[in-house]
Amino acid sequence: MNIRNWNELVDAVLLRKISFLVTFFVIFLLSYAFFAWLDLLPEPVSTEKAESVTETVVNESSPENAESVISSSTELESEASKEIEPLLPDTIIIDSLDRTITVLNPTSTKVEDLDAALLYGVVRHPDSATLERDGSVFILGHSSYLPTVLNRNFQAFNGIQNLKFGDTIRLQSNDQEYVYRVDKVYRTKAQDATVPIAGVKQRLILATCNSFGSIDDRYIVEADLLEVRVI
Repeated sequence: MNIRNWNELVDAVLLRKISFLVTFFVIFLLSYAFFAWLDLLPEPVSTEKAESVTETVVNESSPENAESVISSSTELESEASKEIEPLLPDTIIIDSLDRTITVLNPTSTKVEDLDAALLYGVVRHPDSATLERDGSVFILGHSSYLPTVLNRNFQAFNGIQNLKFGDTIRLQSNDQEYVYRVDKVYRTKAQDATVPIAGVKQRLILATCNSFGSIDDRYIVEADLLEVRVI
């Protein structure tokens, strides 16, 4: 093959190559424009977003974060259980009488069971409200003015008939204290004594017999909730 024929062959190949590249470029541009018009082109991931995703994956896969997630879940479950669990009083403090008394919370409403609990303090009636709910917390206690008693709890509510409007009574439960203000004090016949347990306000009602073992009269103290505080 002489030089002239060689040069003509090279020129022909180059011409075809250039034609192919031009054709490919035109088809590529037309395809790109078509997919862009259909909004089918992939969106680029920004550096900031990529770093955020990477950081999240790294953090979530670390043991420290796993412990944090477990801890947070446990705390949430604990908070939920606290909301469900009723708040029961364990101590009552009558400031003007300078008296602190244990509060029992029996679940039985049988008279014999309530009487048994009264040997160890005063008793919140199981049908009455708990501290965190609307309604009345109803607490029963003994009174006795005998010169000698074998059990000091027989005198737990001695003198509550002398409480006056504005006197404070405090109920404690764990680290919380509910402070009530005496609203009224009265004496009523046992058969006429009714205690409004339900209601839209948080209240406290104390009841005792006028003398130990008496089945005649009752002293009733009604008080309204003033505040709740941490102790």
